[in-house]
Amino acid sequence: MKLVFYSGGHDFENHLLDTNLLKLATKNPQVTYIPSCSYLCTEDFRDFVEQYGKHQIHNIINFPIDVPFTDILKEEVLKSDIIHLSGGNTYYFLKHLRKTGMINELKQFVKRGGILTGLSAGAIIMTKSIETAGFPEFDKDENDDNIKNLKGMGFVNFEFFPHYRNSKRYDKEIVEYSKSTERPLYACPDGSGIVVDNEMIQFVGKVYCFHHGKKFIVK
Repeated sequence: MKLVFYSGGHDFENHLLDTNLLKLATKNPQVTYIPSCSYLCTEDFRDFVEQYGKHQIHNIINFPIDVPFTDILKEEVLKSDIIHLSGGNTYYFLKHLRKTGMINELKQFVKRGGILTGLSAGAIIMTKSIETAGFPEFDKDENDDNIKNLKGMGFVNFEFFPHYRNSKRYDKEIVEYSKSTERPLYACPDGSGIVVDNEMIQFVGKVYCFHHGKKFIVK
């Protein structure tokens, strides 16, 4: 199982994460970008292409899933070496991953040895629960689609909180939430993240852990 969790940030902030990702991949990998929403995704895809172009990767597919797509395109996507789940509204993204059957397809993709990466919303969906998208109150995704089943893809036994800022304002709600779950919650500022290579977990950049109401600095 090969996974990379990105918090967010500019491409230069994620250079180290990108480097660690590409160590997992074959030379000249085919990459698929799955945006959380097709609306105005062209600019984000352009930025993604530019980011990976700096690593000499140019074979990249854009695959919006909230608009109709062909089986031929989906088959090509699933042949990719790396599939990336973008940031955006976690609830909307999860709704369409489920609706199109891509949740099961991505699980099989990872099982076959494909590399799955996610940024912010995409990373949250890779965990067992998307509850971290719903707080803190001042910086949460709006659940306009009224998603009640908050189950994610369940690849890892930890929770992920992106765009973290080391402040009492954030910590108050995260600490409280950590009392309600047995799983550790890793909070990552932009530019930080987590690389999972089978049984090995590598923390890149500064990462904080919240567990049973306590906060620790992992790295």
